[in-house]
Amino acid sequence: MLSTVQLTVNGQAHTLELDPRQSLLDVLRETLGLTGTKKGCNQGACGACTVLIDGKRMLSCLALGAMHDRASITTIEGVAQGERLHPLQAAFIEHEGFQCGYCTPGQIMSGLGCIAEGHARSPDEIRFWMSGNICRCGAYPGVVAAIADAAGRNQG
Repeated sequence: MLSTVQLTVNGQAHTLELDPRQSLLDVLRETLGLTGTKKGCNQGACGACTVLIDGKRMLSCLALGAMHDRASITTIEGVAQGERLHPLQAAFIEHEGFQCGYCTPGQIMSGLGCIAEGHARSPDEIRFWMSGNICRCGAYPGVVAAIADAAGRNQG
């Protein structure tokens, strides 16, 4: 039996018929074609699938799509304003906060949540609150610097 779910994803309303067992990650990637959100471990351990749901960061591989009826979801595709990068995206480039880029969407989404939650006051605090996002390339110094930079811009 399918569930009818209304989602607003990156500002666009969608009414979907979903299998109640389908993860939000699969809804985003397979149903809506938003492949920027990555499927890393599919077990909630790597952070590659991080999105913002009603402004709070969440691992989309652990969330069932049908449980988020009427939610507002932001994926990496919804962060920039047209061709204008979000300050955190620009900071990732400036501080080389990525190498292969696979984890970058999840890192950016989690970084946005970290800043919004007020957990970006120091490099140690950023490292602690970003610890659920894994980077196999080891770009952590650039990630921390980018979040600190963007948090400073947002406070100014």
